[in-house]
Amino acid sequence: MRIHALLQEVRKARGLSAAELAKRVSVTRQTIYAIEDGSFVPNTAIALGLARELDVSVEQLFTLDQEPKDEAVQAELVTGKSGGAKEGQLVQLCRVNKRLMASPLPSFPAYLPAADGVVSGKSRARISVRSTVDFSGDKRLLLAGCDPALSLLTELLDRSGIEIIASPCSSRAALEWLKQGRVHAAGSHLFDSATGEYNVPVVKRLFPRDNVRVVTFAAWEQGLVLARGNPKGIRQIADIASNRAVLINREKGSGSRDLLDKSLRKAGIAVRRIAGYTNYAPGHLAAAYAVANGTADCCVATRSAARCYGLDFVPLAVERFDLSLFKTSLELPAAKALLNLLNSSGLKRKLEAIAGYDTAHTGQVLA
Repeated sequence: MRIHALLQEVRKARGLSAAELAKRVSVTRQTIYAIEDGSFVPNTAIALGLARELDVSVEQLFTLDQEPKDEAVQAELVTGKSGGAKEGQLVQLCRVNKRLMASPLPSFPAYLPAADGVVSGKSRARISVRSTVDFSGDKRLLLAGCDPALSLLTELLDRSGIEIIASPCSSRAALEWLKQGRVHAAGSHLFDSATGEYNVPVVKRLFPRDNVRVVTFAAWEQGLVLARGNPKGIRQIADIASNRAVLINREKGSGSRDLLDKSLRKAGIAVRRIAGYTNYAPGHLAAAYAVANGTADCCVATRSAARCYGLDFVPLAVERFDLSLFKTSLELPAAKALLNLLNSSGLKRKLEAIAGYDTAHTGQVLA
């Protein structure tokens, strides 16, 4: 059973402000708000005091809701391809406008991840998810992107009741999903050679109606991630071919693959000379893990991914990772909490200390 508070409706019907009611029952205004939004369950003394001041019974202020049953709900995969779902696969769910989206969880965590349900069936366009979670609220934000440090957002927002559902994918896929209305926010690190700028020109081409805002997450170093001790002696892109190293690539549409291809062209090296070029890993950490376990000799990924596995790193570029959101989404409570967090010193310290990022412009609205 869960307690459902009707306090706000009764309070407003009596013409009382939260501050005035709080003073009458000797609690803080924040406590009244917390009771009203369901994040705090009052003890017996407070509940009786509220009922007395509002001249109602306790049952008129608080009711018991039945726990949601374990039943299947219909959702869309954030990837747009229900055929890729497997029965029993763990997913997280988030409502984006009126669409219920399912984001598959990574298949190689050390422990069972925090999931909302499991795939129990699929049709051509949708999947069925067996879940007990209620999705009527607006405290979740679905964010697509490849930055390993997005997990820090989830950690820091958790205490406020806001949840970030991070769906890993390439930069271009994230922006396409945003355009299709599948996610609230898209993370990208795409270089525009015509302007020498990151992300903003690409976003403006994809969203010509100027209905999207771009906010800086952080600047990072991206380069060659190598086995510890660099046994292949790789100092630059050209060494991958000349030293017969095996690469693990990233998927098409990723900023890492764009950087690799640009670097190979600049060095005059054909992709056919790169062993492993056609093999790819879905993300910076997954690519770095392939180097760590000896599947590959090198990959292009962030310094934070190399640091995570204690690998060597040769920088190739300083890039900016930005978040893009529709203007309409900026009014969501979860989006407001995200923007506030981006401007907090706590997040910036974490990004600097744990990921090694440059946060000088974190939280800055670029367009």
